[in-house]
Amino acid sequence: MTTWRPHPHIRVVAIGLQWRDGRLLAAEVRDDTGRIKGVRPLGGEIEFGESWRAALVREFNEELGIDVTITSEPVVLENIFVHEGSTGHEVVFVAEVAFPEGAFAGRDRIDFCEDNGEQIVARWFDLADLDVDGGPSLYPTGLKKLLLRTAAGTA
Repeated sequence: MTTWRPHPHIRVVAIGLQWRDGRLLAAEVRDDTGRIKGVRPLGGEIEFGESWRAALVREFNEELGIDVTITSEPVVLENIFVHEGSTGHEVVFVAEVAFPEGAFAGRDRIDFCEDNGEQIVARWFDLADLDVDGGPSLYPTGLKKLLLRTAAGTA
């Protein structure tokens, strides 16, 4: 298992919201003991000179081997967090994405490898099961509240 710590600088990242039957695709986030502490939509760091759109498409291609279509304008969140005692700071572009027709049909989970060799598991989660006692958190913090406001038309 890889021990991950936040970067010691502000990162700018793009994540994609991919839905199936009202459930959000998100990768498991584990603590140092291997326990699932939360989940996070797929995506990654924006490289210097790269737009958030290009980064989001690239990240899905690198991680899952597919070309997604971005279907919404972004919402931008600032995410200051603590993981295993280390502080992280991100500016996060969040946008809806669509998979190509039939991609991952019939699969409840997607296994893939990060650049550093870390094995990642992504699954579709019901928002009602996230950020509740006994359930995993949805990262970045505040994303669930934003999604619920958007669904209610009050964002």
